[in-house]
Amino acid sequence: MRKKIVAGNWKMNKNYTDGLSLFSEVLNMVKDEVRGQQQVIVCAPFIHLHSLTALAKGHAQLSVGAQNMHQEASGAYTGEISGEMLASVGVQHVILGHSERRQYFGETDALLAKKVDAALGNGLAPIFCIGETLTEREGGSHFDVVKKQLADGTFHLSADDFKKLVIAYEPVWAIGTGLTATDEQAQEIHAFIRKQIAEKYGEAAADEISILYGGSCNPKNAAGLFAQADIDGGLIGGASLKSRDFVDIAKTYN
Repeated sequence: MRKKIVAGNWKMNKNYTDGLSLFSEVLNMVKDEVRGQQQVIVCAPFIHLHSLTALAKGHAQLSVGAQNMHQEASGAYTGEISGEMLASVGVQHVILGHSERRQYFGETDALLAKKVDAALGNGLAPIFCIGETLTEREGGSHFDVVKKQLADGTFHLSADDFKKLVIAYEPVWAIGTGLTATDEQAQEIHAFIRKQIAEKYGEAAADEISILYGGSCNPKNAAGLFAQADIDGGLIGGASLKSRDFVDIAKTYN
C-alpha cells in the first residue's frame, strides 16, 4: 500500500520563535488527533531545522524536511547548504524542483537531476515537484511539460533509488492564487504521471510511489482530492502555517 503523506511547506515564513511555537502545536495535535498511518512532514526554513528535528525525535508519524539544498557536497558556494549538512541535523526529506525555485532562481531539470542525486547520496528523501503554468495548461502542453520535468529530473535513477522519491504535482497556476484544480483535473494528471513511471520502471514501482497534490489544498477541498485513486496526499503551502488547518488536512486519512 502506498504511503499517505501530508507535507507542509512553510516557504520563507516564521521567525525562530514563531516557528517553534507552530511546530509544537502541530506536534501535539498530531500526537492527540492523527489516528491513521499517514505520514506528516514539515518542511521549514533552515534556521528551524535543528530544533524541529530534536522536537520530532522518536515520533514515528512526524518528520522534518528542508525546502532546498545545493547539488555539491561542499565548497565556495556562499549562502548555500549541502545534503550532508541537512542530514547531520536529522533532516529526512528535502523539497526539490518547487515551481518557485524553477521560476525565481532559474533551476533547470538538469540541475535538479544533480540535486536529486546529492540528496539520495546523503540519505535524504526528495519530494520532487513537477507542474505546469496556466499558459502551458491553456495551450494544451501540460502533459508534455510534466512528462519532461519528471523524466529529465528523475528517470536517470535506478529503480531502487527512484522508489525513495515522493513526487508532488503542483499546478503552478493554483499556487497561492486561491485556485485549485478540480478533483477530476488533479486525478487525470496524477494518473498520467503514474503511467509515465510505469512505462519506465514497471507497474509495481508505479503502484508503490506516493504522488502528492500541491496547489491551494485546504481543509475544505482535501477530502475530495485525497479520495482520488492516484492522489496520495498533499504538499501544503499556506494552510501549513496554521496548525489547525494543517492537522485537519492530515486527519483526512484518519
